[in-house]
Amino acid sequence: MGRALYEREPAARAVFDQADRLLGFPLSTLCFEGPADELTDTVNQQPALFVTGVAAWRVIQEQGPDLWPSAAYFAGHSLGEFTALAAAGSLSFADGLALVRRRGELMKQAGETAPGAMAAILGLDSELVAAICQTAQVESGAVVQLANDNCPGQVVISGDSGALALAMELLQQAGARKVVPLPITIAAHSPLMATAAAEFARAVSATPLGPPSAPVIGNTSARPLTTTDAIREELIAQLTGSVRWTESMRYLREQGVDHFVEVGPGDVLTGLMKRIDRQAGRQAFMPAPAETGS
Repeated sequence: MGRALYEREPAARAVFDQADRLLGFPLSTLCFEGPADELTDTVNQQPALFVTGVAAWRVIQEQGPDLWPSAAYFAGHSLGEFTALAAAGSLSFADGLALVRRRGELMKQAGETAPGAMAAILGLDSELVAAICQTAQVESGAVVQLANDNCPGQVVISGDSGALALAMELLQQAGARKVVPLPITIAAHSPLMATAAAEFARAVSATPLGPPSAPVIGNTSARPLTTTDAIREELIAQLTGSVRWTESMRYLREQGVDHFVEVGPGDVLTGLMKRIDRQAGRQAFMPAPAETGS
């Protein structure tokens, strides 16, 4: 992940090298070579995604406005919200890296203290999924809720394993096209992250923030964050709250945004945008693979 950027672009290389120095271990090697199970440990995965996203953004900035227009808004899905804030100049790279590393540590601890599960649900609208999760929560007496509203017909639920299993059964009965348990024991974007949220709130409060250069759309509100107080509240709330991505993108379309550029290690959000609004221009910034010698 990010290897082509590192090998081809000095601006990206500088970001990865700085991250290695700040963290005190070679995150770049973990991104480029694995092992996969170590990279996908949330303690490493969160800084890896943040660093790769910022590296791609620095390359875009270096290419200049002739190739890439100035951003009228920024938005990031879940962990990507931190990358969006860094791109908007609200959060420094060093502070953002420390914050996402701490977020990963606390989420892992919360997952060990209060194990949970997540599942992807295809083919049902988010309102029905949320209502069925509420029913499962009442019947089981445990937490399960809508975690991510990614795009029409694709949502993720999160919570206690037993409550989630009941919700999955009810969702299948309701006609879900597919119900897929995710290989994870951390119930992200659910109240099971409450133990992490309390400590993370202290970390967020201690982190310097500035006003963004352009509004950042908050995950939990699907509306612009324009002040540092609003940003702090959002970063704390999204640990236990739902990611309202569909609503966020529709809000931007209502504001006249007609072109979306995904910055990071893949094109997942570009695919979601196609499902949200096919008329919107969309592209993923993915540099060509590095050339190899003969």
